[in-house]
Amino acid sequence: MPRALISVSDKRGIVVFAQGLAQLGWEIISTGGTAAALRAAGVAVTTVDQVTGFPELLDGRLKTLHPAVHGALLARRDRPEHMTAVAEHGIVPIDLVAVNLYPFQMTIARPGTLFEDAVENIDIGGPSMLRSAAKNHLFVLPVVDPTDYPKVLDLLRQGPIGEEVRREFAAKVFAHTADYDAAIAAYLTAKEAGLPRRLGIAMERVQTLRYGENPSQRAALYVTEEPRGMRDLTQRHGKELSFNNLLDVDAAMWVVACWPNRPACSVIKHTTPCGVAVASSAVEAFRKARATDPVSAYGSVVAFNTVVDRATCSWR
Repeated sequence: MPRALISVSDKRGIVVFAQGLAQLGWEIISTGGTAAALRAAGVAVTTVDQVTGFPELLDGRLKTLHPAVHGALLARRDRPEHMTAVAEHGIVPIDLVAVNLYPFQMTIARPGTLFEDAVENIDIGGPSMLRSAAKNHLFVLPVVDPTDYPKVLDLLRQGPIGEEVRREFAAKVFAHTADYDAAIAAYLTAKEAGLPRRLGIAMERVQTLRYGENPSQRAALYVTEEPRGMRDLTQRHGKELSFNNLLDVDAAMWVVACWPNRPACSVIKHTTPCGVAVASSAVEAFRKARATDPVSAYGSVVAFNTVVDRATCSWR
């Protein structure tokens, strides 16, 4: 029976993912709150302390740093000496790791966060498991992104996962942990005149653009792990966007965000507002914003801070 170790802070989609693995005949190993959430959903779970024979210690700081976990992740299946060693010590290989990390970036982004709270959100076991799995990705699939869960289930249903795909998942892990460590280093580094001594930025390409600032330039959208931004947007239809389109989208989003409790609409062209309005409904806000300068509004980006209903879509 293949085994998956699941331990996540961000629990989006994790129940459905674990249920899918269980239906495919996988044993689920889990920790703490993740195990409780899976059990509550009816998923059979083996706890990590059952695997290690050692209880969680130090208020949960020590859970998975154990040979029964990392030996199970690092053993190469194609080396008889590795398999003999783990068998001699009663270690059963683990074939998939689904882990995401303590929310350090989100914690320090909150106003008034205490230094102690920030430090407690520095994950140790999570990056260690991910790195072990990613190093041995030919035999252990490392999954760090919750949006990849449906893709992983589809791949597993199709049969053995190829080396190229496994390498992509491994690369994603190392990029993620590099970004995570860079955020911690930046937080702990003393600031001089309000500026850090070192600055490291890790970004993920999420979309190829039609062209850059000029039609002759290639471009793509890269995003960080920071919450609430361009990475959270989904293009539903239409042709590929350009660099200038995204500049306008970003500006339009920030404009309407100024009114969280009232319907607002912004019309942006070349990062310049053609019209901004607040009203009692989305359609009325759009009508007012567009009426400000209907000529310049041609080919613009329109943003709302509320649901775009049928009345707004069909307005003439």
